[in-house]
Amino acid sequence: MDRTALLQDHVTRSCRHFLRPIVRFLLRQGLLWSNFSELAKEVYVDVAREEYGIDGRPTNNSRVAMLTGLSRREVARVRDVLLEARSNDFNRQGNRIARILTAWFTEREFMDEEGKPRDLPPGSFSVLLNCYAGDLPHTAVRKEMLKHGVVEELSNGALRVLERDYVYSSLDPEIVRQLGIALHDHASTLDHNLNDERLSPPRFERLADNAMIPESKVNAFQSFVEERGLSFLQEVDAWLVEHQLEDQDAASARTVRLGAGAYLIHDQNQ
Repeated sequence: MDRTALLQDHVTRSCRHFLRPIVRFLLRQGLLWSNFSELAKEVYVDVAREEYGIDGRPTNNSRVAMLTGLSRREVARVRDVLLEARSNDFNRQGNRIARILTAWFTEREFMDEEGKPRDLPPGSFSVLLNCYAGDLPHTAVRKEMLKHGVVEELSNGALRVLERDYVYSSLDPEIVRQLGIALHDHASTLDHNLNDERLSPPRFERLADNAMIPESKVNAFQSFVEERGLSFLQEVDAWLVEHQLEDQDAASARTVRLGAGAYLIHDQNQ
């Protein structure tokens, strides 16, 4: 087997491996093969159009057809679907409640003399939401935070923060959105590192695993990762807050999205 064929074989095996948890999720949510096939077709056309053009311009249909193996008629149909449905809200909208909690723990205006988040009377809580809740209704945000136990209401009407991190319920549509973003972010880092034509250095991407750990240690390891991982991400979060631009400055500056992720590995299918 020559080098090209060997690489294609490895790519195929890798795709089959990383698609398993994705297909498991899709089947559990009732998404059929026909739905996934159409989604894959749209992404193929979208990437070929946007990232294989000349001088930053979208690729024409003929070249997209050549790159993807689709007919020009099918490329044109999918392109029209993409143009009609395109929206950047999915990537750009953030976890607003997480932003609110981060500000409560890091912005001096909402902290006491010891650097801890202080109890906020209604007026101060409204100021916090005005700054970090965006266009979300304040009453709905307050109810959501109370419902999930990240804040509690005191007898004097003030709100006390109980948790720094907002954990979604398994039925919350936001957790599904986050799943897509997390997979996209990790895959983008790997793709960048595997691209011989990249113009910037490799991005940090490491993992630590061991296939000889007794099953009795699963809970202990999970607690270890949650404690150390959360501590690391809080440090990252604080660094990002320290270096972020104010809204008025960001409007006139070129900004990028930076961050780091951490996840626990637990694979029983050896």
